[in-house]
Amino acid sequence: MQYPFYVRRDGDNAFRASFPDLPRAVACGRSFDELKGNAQEIVELMYDRSEELIPAPTSSTSELQSLDMDDGKGIWMFIEINLTRVTSKAVSVQFSLPESLLQRVDAAAKQRCSTRSMFFTQAAVHELANWDETRAS
Repeated sequence: MQYPFYVRRDGDNAFRASFPDLPRAVACGRSFDELKGNAQEIVELMYDRSEELIPAPTSSTSELQSLDMDDGKGIWMFIEINLTRVTSKAVSVQFSLPESLLQRVDAAAKQRCSTRSMFFTQAAVHELANWDETRAS
């Protein structure tokens, strides 16, 4: 899957990249090739066998550019992350919402330095935990 990541210079001879959809993963490298290889490794390390769901990648460039992580000092890139080596996978879901609700979701996600996909993933996990608690009572 093609995941967006924001790449910045890290000193004179290195790069650092952050994933808005995978906030626990931060990759570093001295070249773009090394950065890409390290990105795959860090995603595997942080998310393999994790209870945390891996959300589908954000593909909206306008949504990405509105994130606080886009400070204008870096560039957005898309990188292929092979999720076959990661036991937790996400699937793409399509649904409709009232426009005003979606605007509120986007504002809340932006305030949390997150994405729409991550917001919905966290909301679903929260609701399911509450549902499990009420069923156990």
